[in-house]
This record gives sequence, structure tokens and C-alpha cells, in this order.
Amino acid sequence: MPDEVAQNETEAVLGGFEAGDDPDTPVRLIFTRDKRDTSDVEVIPYDFKRPERVSKDQMRALQTLHESFARNFGASLSGFLRTIVEVRVATCEQMTYGEFIAGLPNPTSFNLIKADELEGQICLEISPLIIYPIIDRLLGGTSQDLFIPQRPMTQIEGRLVSNITSRGLTALSEAWEGVRKLQFEVSATESNPQLVQIVPPNEVVVVVGLETRMSNRAGTMNLCIPYNVIEPVMGELAAQSWFSVARGDLDHKIEQSITRNLSRAPVNVSAVIAETTISLRDLAEMQVGDLIATERPATHPAVLYVEGEPKYCGHVGRFKDARALRIERAIKADDRL
Repeated sequence: MPDEVAQNETEAVLGGFEAGDDPDTPVRLIFTRDKRDTSDVEVIPYDFKRPERVSKDQMRALQTLHESFARNFGASLSGFLRTIVEVRVATCEQMTYGEFIAGLPNPTSFNLIKADELEGQICLEISPLIIYPIIDRLLGGTSQDLFIPQRPMTQIEGRLVSNITSRGLTALSEAWEGVRKLQFEVSATESNPQLVQIVPPNEVVVVVGLETRMSNRAGTMNLCIPYNVIEPVMGELAAQSWFSVARGDLDHKIEQSITRNLSRAPVNVSAVIAETTISLRDLAEMQVGDLIATERPATHPAVLYVEGEPKYCGHVGRFKDARALRIERAIKADDRL
């Protein structure tokens, strides 16, 4: 059966060549079975070589999460190095692992990281432009005229760098705690990133680029997270933004309900003027009018107990023909009663 061209499709083809248009200029046409206006449809190019497996909402959530990581990591480095270190998220994008490796220098500090509840590995790359000034700072230098060597790090330098990466992994665990409690640890280190193949070259990875500044030195750090590693937690990550708000509203309502119910609960209140010890014989022979002597002066305040717990100090008196206790102050934890 021959294909029939609808009238509106013919008009769309002919309408692409208006008066004054260059016939050699390619015209972008939209063919669809739906009878609707396609003039306001946005056409976005799609590259099948670089599929976007992470949605925009998830990318924004990942960027927000690692901004918290950058702040905590910068504060931890500032205290460790005794100087101001600024760490901020510069970029957060998805690309293939081959493109990520191709853009890294050689040699560099390439650390493979493994999480206890996730399958696979992620990597943290620290540029020599910032790692050697940090090493120089740890060894007592000023980093003013520091020469950046083009060689792999020695064992001593690698040991010093491990102090930096351990603090970074602690900050990373704190940042991911809102999504899932994860413990990160360095499984291996390498100086040539071309020798490390944690995923196939065409696999999609999320790369978080961090800019690090320390006094007059600056460098970059890159956190590469393969998609197949964080795929089990992507559902929790996507719902994190609205779930946190809903959870906050729910917690507030629960708190109000508990406060309202507890405010109507009766409690036993008793005031203790003084305490002492007597023998069982004195207790058996006690009669009306006897006096019990204590070591507590009469001017000292009495203690108000609520359900057996000391809460307030006050003075005993009378109010409208009834015994009363006027509260003077609350009892502190270090008070000796």
C-alpha cells in the first residue's frame, strides 16, 4: 500500500522554503503522527556516544551533597595544616570514563576508594599543583618558591598524602550520611591514571571538580563516581530534597502532639526540707512533740522533687491558709544537695 502524505505535512515541507531563504540551508522539520502545533517544541541534540543516565534533579542533588563535602573538607584541612584552605565545587558533570582519564595529568595522585555498602570503586584525583604545596606545608616549608616535580611521589610523600585523603574520606562519609551511611577507605593508589581501569572507557561517570586554594597556591581535585556504583542509591538521592522537607514537617507535628499529650499528664511533686538518719530505737520511741535535729541550717532552701528527681530550690511558707513553696532557682547539674 503506497504511503500517503498528509496535507499538513506537505504544507510544512513547502513552508520551510519561504521567500528569501537560502535553499542550501538545512531546515529542521518535525514529523509526528499527533495533530498538534510543533512550532514551540524545543529540539535538543542528543549524542548517543555520551548518554545522560543521570537526570538533572539527581545532578543538582549530587552537587549540593558535595558542596557540603567541600565545606567540611576545607575546614578539616584548615585545622590540620594550620592555615586557611578553601575547597569549593567548580564543576559537576557526567562524561565517559575515557574522557575523564584523558584529561588527567601524568603523574598525579590517583586514589582508588571503596565504600562498604556499594559495589565497585570510585577515585579521587589530587593535582600535583596543590598536593606538593600541602606536603611542603606539612614538612615546615612556606611554599613560596616551591618547584613542582614531574615524578611519581615517594613512599614518604605518599604517607603524608594519606593523612589528607583520610580526612577527605571522613568528610565524604559525613556528606553522604543524609542519603545512606557509608564508610569510605582507600584501596589502592597510583601515579599514572592510564594504568587504572575501574570501569570500561565508554561507561558513564559523574565527575565532581573541586578547586582547592591554600595561601598563594591553587589546584584541583576530581572525584570520579561511576554510575553503576551509585545506581543502588540514586532513588534515595532523587527523593532527598523533598523527603527532607516532608520529614521536617512530620517531625514538627509529632513534637507538637507529644508536647500536647504530656502537658496533661499528672506528676507527683514533693518538697524536702532536710534529711537525716536516726536509729530504729529512736523511731520506735518517738512521740508527739519530739524534735528531730538535722545538720541543715533552717535558712537553707528546701528541695522540690518532681517524680523523685530534684528540679528546683525554694522556701517553704504559707499561701491562703495552705502550705506553699516559693521557687527560687532551678537546680544545676553540679549543685551539691
